[in-house]
Amino acid sequence: MKGRRILIVEDEPALLRGLADVFRSKGCEVVTAADGEAGLERALAANPDLILLDIMLPKMNGYEICRELRQHGLDLPIIMLTAKGQERDIILGLNLGADDYVTKPFKLGEVVARVNAFLRRRSASEAEIWRFGDFELRVAARKLYRSGREVELTSKEYGLLAYLVARRGRALARNKILDAVWGNSVIVTERSVDRCVTTLRSKIEPDPRNPTYIRTVRDIGYRFEPDDEATAGTGASPAPR
Repeated sequence: MKGRRILIVEDEPALLRGLADVFRSKGCEVVTAADGEAGLERALAANPDLILLDIMLPKMNGYEICRELRQHGLDLPIIMLTAKGQERDIILGLNLGADDYVTKPFKLGEVVARVNAFLRRRSASEAEIWRFGDFELRVAARKLYRSGREVELTSKEYGLLAYLVARRGRALARNKILDAVWGNSVIVTERSVDRCVTTLRSKIEPDPRNPTYIRTVRDIGYRFEPDDEATAGTGASPAPR
């Protein structure tokens, strides 16, 4: 957690101060905002590693901020802070791109634990660079390059490719891919996986109708199986087994 930049968007002064103090004491760089417009501006400008985002804010609510950030392509973890415990409010936030939520009142230790878990997972993957064929998948930047030129991917296309490459050679069921890439809370179907595979194949396959990399596993799902073995770059962790 030390050295990470955390943005806290909260309009309650005492809570904002308490959260800022506790994360500074953990060695984090803390950026704060007390209204939604300032929160969105700082999220786009400060390049934080994680955002703690209140839902009920002046000028722009947390839902709108979350939607805007995802539309801008920011994929950093967002934990929503809310006094609302109703299921529909939680589902709305998660569907708009939030990663987790904490319901007020909460203990500061609980928030620290949630933040630490997200940052730990983020750190574990940042060093990875996966190479296959003439492609290079850079995990920290969430970008794919082909012979040094960037291949434009949507957030879901990137998530799908990263999930498949890291588990190369394994037959992966559609429902497992759906849970990993889209999340359990998102109301989508397994057809979403098929559609995303189709668009991803159009960007990386020499012949999308006869795929080399993303193979269909009949009645199950898909397998990433390039002709030459995908390899991880310096500092990369082993592929999950």
